[in-house]
Amino acid sequence: MANDKHPQGKPRTDRWDPAALGQALRGLDYPATRGALVSAARDNDADDAIVDALLGIPEQNYRDAAEVAQAVARHLGI
Repeated sequence: MANDKHPQGKPRTDRWDPAALGQALRGLDYPATRGALVSAARDNDADDAIVDALLGIPEQNYRDAAEVAQAVARHLGI
């Protein structure tokens, strides 16, 4: 079975699909906390890579999807 984590515990960026982030967060009202983002992603049956990436961003209120995408990109180092 393949390991989906890098040794440092970060999600693999080769599985990252930025377009899927929007789908994962559809229906979410902003501002939203990290917990709300993760819950929305799970409710929308997001891929584990997206949920893991959201779990890795700082806990704060995010104003919109663009701010979330920037936080995820920083977390993933892309």
